Amino acid sequence: MIVKVSFSSLKDGRWYEYIIRFVLGGAATVVTGVISSRFGASVGGVFLALPAIFCASATLIQKHEERRKREAGLGGERRGQQAAALDAAGAALGSLGMAAFALAFWLLVERQTLMAFAIALGAWIAMSIAAWWVWRHSRLPRARAGGKSRRSTSNGFA
Repeated sequence: MIVKVSFSSLKDGRWYEYIIRFVLGGAATVVTGVISSRFGASVGGVFLALPAIFCASATLIQKHEERRKREAGLGGERRGQQAAALDAAGAALGSLGMAAFALAFWLLVERQTLMAFAIALGAWIAMSIAAWWVWRHSRLPRARAGGKSRRSTSNGFA
């Protein structure tokens, strides 16, 4: 799998959808700051792992997929749900990487900060890749028309 950056999906969104994402992300950051001020950095740090714009993103992804299918003359409700579910799976896998980073950093930071950061970054990368690999290879083959089975396509949809 080759990771690519594509800005073409930016044109699918409407201007107000981006404002919603930025406002929700900013609000989550402010709430985290208030929690951190009130209960300490350790508690506030737990809330930093919250995917601040996930809820807005999931609903926007679903709406965009449904709209694309409707424009093509098809019903897109199921496709929208699948796209949002795939985004949720990615967020869950990403949280495992964040947990590995936090644990490694917490265990090592008192010894040497730069080394702790480097090792924690490696733990994050390793856990994220391992979690993705396990998720990708543990899904059951799906039945194909005609009785054959195959793994899902590269984007996660059958």
